[in-house]
Amino acid sequence: MNATATLLFVLAPLPYDIAALEPYISEQTLHYHHDKHLAAYVNKLNELIAGTRFEGMPLEQIICQSNGPIFNNAAQVSNHELYFAQLSPTPKKEPEGMLQAAIEECYGGVEALKEKMTAEALSLFGSGWVWLAADDKGKLYIISKQNAGTPLTEGLTPLLAIDVWEHAYYIDHRNARADGVRSLWEVLDWSVVSERYNNR
Repeated sequence: MNATATLLFVLAPLPYDIAALEPYISEQTLHYHHDKHLAAYVNKLNELIAGTRFEGMPLEQIICQSNGPIFNNAAQVSNHELYFAQLSPTPKKEPEGMLQAAIEECYGGVEALKEKMTAEALSLFGSGWVWLAADDKGKLYIISKQNAGTPLTEGLTPLLAIDVWEHAYYIDHRNARADGVRSLWEVLDWSVVSERYNNR
């Protein structure tokens, strides 16, 4: 996220219409998840960094240098931006190029990767994130992080995010986290994930 001229972070708009991901992710879920939850993290981050050394600092730098409430809000802003940007009403259904080769090498194929990430998402206790991330040599990692955790703190590039906070799926699926994860795979745009891998 870029800072404005007043050094405040702003809510990044969704790259698609708010109803575009239905029936997999509803307009109501996106309204609360993006327009309410993410907006609250953005506003709180601006409040917390005002007058501190973090004011005017790039978001990733804040994440890697902070802790406590500043880290939590900065990481959640970054995590959610990555999450929403990877979704599409017309997603590419398979990875391609270098990412496809890396997935084949590390996990044996995209279906095996999805099964492993889904299992991680279902076993993560409480709120958090499951990530596909890469190091600077291109090796892939599946990482579970509680709360606002992000691979950025481990020097890795986040490629794909599964949000297992209840606000990501509860309106559409109540407590059925598995159904929320299955719906995510239906609208995940692998072209975005591949581009992140290529640009790491």
